[in-house]
Amino acid sequence: MTETIVAEQHARPEAIRVNRVTLDQPWEWLDKGWHDMISARRYSLTYGAVIVLLSGLITLGFMVEGLTFMVPFMIAGFFLLAPIIGLGLYQMSAHLERGEPLHFCHFLEAWRHNQGQLGVITAALMIIMQLWIMANFVLFALLYDGMDPPLENFVGTVFLSGEHNTFAFASITVGFVLAWVAYAISAISVPMLMDRNVDGFTAIRTSVTAVVQNWQAMTLWAALIVMFIALGLMSFYIGLFIAMPLVGHATWHAYRDIVPHDD
Repeated sequence: MTETIVAEQHARPEAIRVNRVTLDQPWEWLDKGWHDMISARRYSLTYGAVIVLLSGLITLGFMVEGLTFMVPFMIAGFFLLAPIIGLGLYQMSAHLERGEPLHFCHFLEAWRHNQGQLGVITAALMIIMQLWIMANFVLFALLYDGMDPPLENFVGTVFLSGEHNTFAFASITVGFVLAWVAYAISAISVPMLMDRNVDGFTAIRTSVTAVVQNWQAMTLWAALIVMFIALGLMSFYIGLFIAMPLVGHATWHAYRDIVPHDD
């Protein structure tokens, strides 16, 4: 992991470098994330519980408003916003790394460190999420020729029945492209902005460089994130109680391995 690449020459004299990582390191990030979650279990698992509660309330709100068909797409949008949702978990890992005491409201603490530039990343991810929602509204109106399917049979009716292949293919393709764009710009940028005094566009360029230059390891890391978060979502959000803290803490260690530490 000694070879480095210049990602961006920031306003400061030194350049931000990006380490090359191996296919073994995503598993190491998960191991370190697990240890952080156990060490900070009081705060970390509370964070996960809040995510479960909010996810359930948002889903209930859509069902009450008669927008049941949008719930699966909003669940997919969770993946797009996950880097911001995990902000407080990165802060916990940073405190553990420095041997500092933990407390509640880590999300607000992390946000205040660089709130203007974190707002840039959040806005970019929100725009991508809005594009995802709008695209599915349009695709649903143009390509879906059945009745509005109930939530409990939505995936089977729309994506697995074989009766709406055009809509399913278009929706999955759009989602895949937008998800990769969101992953590339946020995989490293969000913890970097919490940790360093850099601007949002420099952090985004560094993140894209990290994903492109380490495409094999970062593809594996993306697959692991999707797997853990998907298991959490498929368990009616309950699994997010563990999955989100684990992935969040591990993401901090991914950032620390990929971007050399400041002295």
